[in-house]
Amino acid sequence: MTVRVGVIGAGWIGKEHIRRLTETVTGARVTAVTDIDAARAEGAAAPVGARVLPDGAAVIAADDVDAVLVTSWGPTHAEHVLNAIAAGKPVFCEKPLATTAEDCLKIIEAETAHGRRLVQVGFMRRYDIGYRQLKQVIDSGRIGEPLIVHCAHRNPTVPESYTSAMAALDTAVHEVDVLRWLLDDEIVSAQVVTPRSTSKRFAHLKDPQIMLFETAKGVRIDLEVFVNCQYGYDIQCEAVGEEGLVRLPDPASVAVRTAGAQTTTVLTDWVGRFADAFDTEFREWIANLAAGDEPTGPSAWDGYAATVITAATVEALESGRVVATDLKPRPTLYGGTA
Repeated sequence: MTVRVGVIGAGWIGKEHIRRLTETVTGARVTAVTDIDAARAEGAAAPVGARVLPDGAAVIAADDVDAVLVTSWGPTHAEHVLNAIAAGKPVFCEKPLATTAEDCLKIIEAETAHGRRLVQVGFMRRYDIGYRQLKQVIDSGRIGEPLIVHCAHRNPTVPESYTSAMAALDTAVHEVDVLRWLLDDEIVSAQVVTPRSTSKRFAHLKDPQIMLFETAKGVRIDLEVFVNCQYGYDIQCEAVGEEGLVRLPDPASVAVRTAGAQTTTVLTDWVGRFADAFDTEFREWIANLAAGDEPTGPSAWDGYAATVITAATVEALESGRVVATDLKPRPTLYGGTA
């Protein structure tokens, strides 16, 4: 079976996913594209033989669209995801699922009423080979019960439009999701400490930030978010257990010895670091749909949890307090008891 995909949003990430579905993933075909900029939609659709439709509703309703990919502006995500659920069509939504907890809960309510999972959220780190190896070790019990997790998320630079709140909403959101998955545990509180700021930042930005999380089982997580580190794009994660520790490997890179020094390359952006994870994410999504199965990746509940936890982290930054996340009870559709 070929899964016919309609794409809502033809910006950079939308075009990347269209390329991925066309050139890298088997069993998929992009048949319809829409964007607020018609010329941009045409530029993305024409090379793959897709047609341009006027809006997201038209894409979702199209007879030649089996599944929907939402890569539009974040505040529009909830509308498109809800429309896809109403049409009974699987929908892959790049993060965020929605920009408010209220809209996330509307999506959860709609999907629960449908009675079957349709939604997958684009948290690609769960598909990275290093993170998958981390999870295998933690789940196996080889390091005992996890006690502490140390993380770092470093970017060389960010544009002037980047705000202090984006450190949680756009950057740390990836750690929030992958740590919940790695530990099979829920984050119950957030705190933010701001050390001396780097002189390399724009004046309005608090950078770096140290985010402190506690889970329901009592695991303590510290996350350094440093988005003007200058030297490269650097993702670190180390879980310390009762009997050992496990560390995320750096991307494979040759060691070069010359002029009295040994060097290895540090990547400079997230595209290169997680390209393989993006490919795996879409291969598995399409394979599940082609088999008639529900999506198995990050769910609407995971999208809701990420939105709530990052909002609490922003509140912690602005207030200086420890902020409880206060997640609603998890419905049974997502493995809960509510």
